[in-house]
Formats: sequence, structure tokens, C-alpha cells
Amino acid sequence: MKDTATSPDKFGGKTDDREIVINRLLDAPRELVFEAWTNPKHLVNWWGCQGFSSTFHHIEIKPGGKWHFEMNGPGGVSFPNFVLFTEVVKPERLAYLHAADESYDANFKVTVTFEQRGAKTWLTMRSIYASAAERDFAVKQFGVVEGSNQTIDKLELYIKSRFDLQKQLKTTTMSRVTTYLNFSTETEQAFNFYKSVFGTEFSGPGIARFGEIPPHEGMPPLSEEDKKLILHIELPILGGHILKGTDAPESMGFTLKRGDNMHINLEPDTREETKRLFDGLSEGGQITMPLMDMFWGAYYGSFTDKFGINWMVNCTEEKK
Repeated sequence: MKDTATSPDKFGGKTDDREIVINRLLDAPRELVFEAWTNPKHLVNWWGCQGFSSTFHHIEIKPGGKWHFEMNGPGGVSFPNFVLFTEVVKPERLAYLHAADESYDANFKVTVTFEQRGAKTWLTMRSIYASAAERDFAVKQFGVVEGSNQTIDKLELYIKSRFDLQKQLKTTTMSRVTTYLNFSTETEQAFNFYKSVFGTEFSGPGIARFGEIPPHEGMPPLSEEDKKLILHIELPILGGHILKGTDAPESMGFTLKRGDNMHINLEPDTREETKRLFDGLSEGGQITMPLMDMFWGAYYGSFTDKFGINWMVNCTEEKK
């Protein structure tokens, strides 16, 4: 089998007439954006242009690692894709060769850079083809410019919705434990049911919906149905314990599985305790979001422990 990584670099030299460059300023730190791009658990939820979903057969994001996936389009049409990673520099840069079959004889090369600009990330996605003719064919035949922009649109919405869901209605820094629930579109129905059983009222301002997210440049419009879905809700139940919830619909790129849609959410009162709990509980498990400062003002991380239980840790103490 031919290994493109050892073949002459047909993507070198002057590239101005055979490249496509997509830029976007994302409202999130680059560590978070890089994580969304390189953690398969996140990547599968947003990758691809509008109207397409992805099926991942194999993915190993490291230099020399390979990624085999299919893009599933309308009418049951699927397009195989084969990627060979050549650079993975966390959280700054990714580079990979993209091919249409398992020979890995690349059609084009992609370099993605993540530049921190304050609390935001300037993302550049540069695709280089072997010739101007091949680039022009891809633009006209496959709509790669529109497709690339739509893919970044989905990344932006995923980051905005996925991580805005962690914003807390908490008004003090006192420690507490809550339970976080995700549903596809049934959060309001479920929480009204729990409310009727426990006889309690929703905390804070009540129900926050996706339609309340302030619009921002590049964000694809939400459907009227999606605008009505739950962004955040909290309900006290017994002994001061609180249920939190949000909708995670497929229309926004989420993939939920029953049994994997609940997290124990720890809210320690110090960053030191947050790190101690995160390091201890995640040992031997799988980290889904490294512990870091998030753009909503929290020190946050998530993981599945070695027994298969999902956890979040979320500290709102100011960074010293």
C-alpha cells in the first residue's frame, strides 16, 4: 500500500493559486477549540457540512495516525474519506493529508491553526491542492468552499451550545453537588414531570431557551423548533439536591445515547479542591474535557471514571 507520508510533497512550493483558506474568529479559548477538533467524542457531533452526518470507523489523532470516516448525505449517499495526520501540536496546529481511498494518495493537504486572541480563537483552515485545476474542480464540482464554511459553522454552534450549557445559575461559591441531565428534545417535558412529583419550583429565572442565545457573526440560524428547546434549567429536589438539564438535539449535531446522558456535577469552592477531585476521580478513566479556564468564567473539566460513571467539575472561584 502506498504511503503518502513518504512520497514527494506535491503540496509544497508556491500555493497561492491552488489553495482555499477559511478564517473564523471563535468565541472560545483555543484549548477548548482544539479539544473540540481533536477529541472524537466532540468531533463526531459537528464534523461535516450541513445536511450530512459522519460515521467514524477508525480515528487516531497523532502524527502518523489515520482517520477513516464516511460522510452520510441525503438519500442514503455516503462518501468515504481517509485522512493521514502529519502534525498534531496541541493546542496550536493540525496538519493532515486527505484521500478518497485507502491508498492514502492524498487529493489535498489541510493545515488548521489555532491562534489565541484574548479570550477568543482565530482559526485558519488552509487546504492546498496539487494544482489550480484540481482546486477549481473541487470548488465547482463539490462546493468545497461552502462545505468548509458550513463545517466551521457547525463547530461554532457546537462550541456555543455545548459549553454554554455549563453556565451556572449558582449565586455563591459554596460547594455543592448537582446532577446534570441531557435529553434530545424532551428536557421540558421531563423537568415538568419531575417538578410535579417533587412539588418544587425551577430555580433562578426559570427556563432558558436556545432562542435566547445572542446571535453572533457566522452562527447559522436556528429553526423555530430549536429556538424553543431548553438551553438550561434547574430544579431543586430533595435535601437541597438540584437537577440541571438541557436539550441536545440531533439538528444541532449532538448524538445522545441513553445511559450516557447523565453526569454528576461537582461544584467545589476552590480551584485547588477542583483539581484534586478531578485528578483523583479521573485516574484510570477517560478525560473528555481537560481541566481548564473556560470562557464563561469557570474552571471546568469532565471525564468518565474507570467504572463508567460520567462526572463534571465546575469551580466559579476567581483565578488568583
